[in-house]
Amino acid sequence: MINPADPPDSASKPDPTAPQIFQQAITDHQAGRLQEADAGYRRVLTTHPNHADCLHLLGLIAFQLGRCEVAVDYITQAIRVRPSVPDYHGNLGGALSALGRLDEAEAAYRAALRLAPDSPDAHYNLGIVQQKLGRPAAAEACYRACVLAKPDHPGAHNNLGNILHDQGRFSEAEASYRATLYLQPDYPEGHNNLGNTLQAQDRLDEAEAAYRTALRLKPDFPEARNNLGNVLLHHGSAAEAEACYRAAIGLRPDYAEAYNNLGNTMRHGGRLAEAEECYRTALRLKPDFPQAQDNLGITLQAQGRPQDALAYHLAALALKPDLPEGHSNLGNVLQGLGRLGEAEAAYRESLRLKPNYPEAHNNLGTVLQALGRRDDAASCYRAALALRPDFAEPRHNLGMLLLLTGQLDEGWREYEARWRVKAAGFPRERGMAQPRWAGENPAGRVILLHHEQGFGDTLQFCRYAPLLAAAGARVVLEVPRNLTRLMASLPGIAEIVAAGDPLPDFDLHCPLMSLPGLFGTTIETIPAPMPYLAPVPGSIAVWRDRLATLPGLRVGLVWAGNRGDRPSEQALDRRRSLVREQLAPLGVVEGVSFVSLQIGGTDGQAPPAGLVMHDWTGELNDFSDTAALVEGLDLVISVDTAMAHLVGALAKPVWLLNRYDTCWRWLLDRDDSPWYPTLRQFRQPAPGDWDSVLAAVTGALGQAVAGQRSLPQA
Repeated sequence: MINPADPPDSASKPDPTAPQIFQQAITDHQAGRLQEADAGYRRVLTTHPNHADCLHLLGLIAFQLGRCEVAVDYITQAIRVRPSVPDYHGNLGGALSALGRLDEAEAAYRAALRLAPDSPDAHYNLGIVQQKLGRPAAAEACYRACVLAKPDHPGAHNNLGNILHDQGRFSEAEASYRATLYLQPDYPEGHNNLGNTLQAQDRLDEAEAAYRTALRLKPDFPEARNNLGNVLLHHGSAAEAEACYRAAIGLRPDYAEAYNNLGNTMRHGGRLAEAEECYRTALRLKPDFPQAQDNLGITLQAQGRPQDALAYHLAALALKPDLPEGHSNLGNVLQGLGRLGEAEAAYRESLRLKPNYPEAHNNLGTVLQALGRRDDAASCYRAALALRPDFAEPRHNLGMLLLLTGQLDEGWREYEARWRVKAAGFPRERGMAQPRWAGENPAGRVILLHHEQGFGDTLQFCRYAPLLAAAGARVVLEVPRNLTRLMASLPGIAEIVAAGDPLPDFDLHCPLMSLPGLFGTTIETIPAPMPYLAPVPGSIAVWRDRLATLPGLRVGLVWAGNRGDRPSEQALDRRRSLVREQLAPLGVVEGVSFVSLQIGGTDGQAPPAGLVMHDWTGELNDFSDTAALVEGLDLVISVDTAMAHLVGALAKPVWLLNRYDTCWRWLLDRDDSPWYPTLRQFRQPAPGDWDSVLAAVTGALGQAVAGQRSLPQA
């Protein structure tokens, strides 16, 4: 806005008092006495109807009062009288911009610049219009012209920073924001903007300091509260982040973004129902909010509602097709639903939109690995790590892939990243005061070995405990309670402790699944003294007598694993487990008595027609009881569950019904296992193809009964 000081134009009926009236009106205008100023300008116009400054200034008063249409009318009249005044055109642009008439506003500002090419305000305001029109390159040029004309223009530096930030040019944006704050150190919005660009560069401590400065200058600044919450959530300070989001919502109850972020806090904390409500509130406030749609989809997926999740991810992408996170999250749902080809396409679209997106590289790796394209999967994991070396998920996934392909040395090292994976279901450090055993000489030390994951893992890796005992350590073994009696058969163990019971004194500790790496295990050096576990003495005879009444080959069956509570666990279980009806082909083999070893995971499934199965599982109280029953069987046929490990550790014959995307421990391109010499694998030739597996098992079982092929023995 200008500060006019020109004398009034001459008119047909000169009024000698008009200059004094005009100057008084300007004084009133500058003092904020708009009513008096308006009256003064109008008095001048009664005798000087073509007084351009009065017309212009009446337009400014109308603009200040929000009467923009009136402002446009007055300023247009002023321009007709004096078209060569650049400020008239500039202020007309302001009124037109406020009315949303952006193309006309642009024309007005360009007219101002033709008259005054170095006008910083005209360049600045034209830049704002270009931003509103979605022309970032043109806006950037305008702000740079403004800064060139007036280097101490804080608004131009700040807006230039916004343009650069939105383009991902974060270091340049940072320079612009710092120039803003050099000129105007007490500008809270500038500190908030600086925080945003620092956060985008993962300089979270500096970003936090910038947001806190913004809030010190302006405590009731909801955006800065929300942004500070984002940094605190990254730092793992979930409670503080939640407080920030709630404070932002308190200051601005319709703040959809803060509700969305509060939902993220709830979701990361496992409070899925509360997270869902936050996302739904965000969407009520802002129905076209793609990030909230996407996050709600993630939450529904975590609640085991994949079809609902799919709908919200698709809705998010309908609103914002160029949302890379949305495509990656859609891929996660599709992968969970077993639609692997579609999942791959979704991840690739995510990476097309955002090539430097480590999460999408990792996710693409998981689906390629599930599709059997392991070299491509490894490349994806390594691409994710090149972008973010501290990213635990791809490092863990790479470790498992290396183990799967027999590259045990590097695989064990990368597998240690499991402790840093934040997802539910991964092990957590115990936080013990004593140090972890790191492979040094254990002689004379008390070492606590503790389980960390499932029963099968404990059964597989407890074999390393006797090695430590043989090296001179006093070994204390902590395992789940229903494994304690069985583990007492391990040679050299000084003490068995049930998980949850008080621990004895010890010098060092180590999780069981870290032992293979510490011992430098290779395929050739897997410790396999068989058997290394045995049931409680005397219990075998009880079951052997009962099983002696069964004719023919006595075969135990396990066809389903533990479904689990999390969607990821359930998706895995759908791939590794059968329903009981699928066992029907085994019923055609004569000379076999089948014994159920299935404990849980069946949901009351009825036995298939023609397959008679004896079931004493109700009498099995722990793994030692189960081991005693297994000792009386000739063979166990099992899907990939703890039972396969138990039978292998007992050195009894076990046939593994193995899914296509096999677990790393079963390796590739082999039907045996270096971990269990008595184990034979029957692998799916394609994802979900259990028919081929059961056909092969049925044939092999018929051969075994007929004596055409002997079963492997200990």
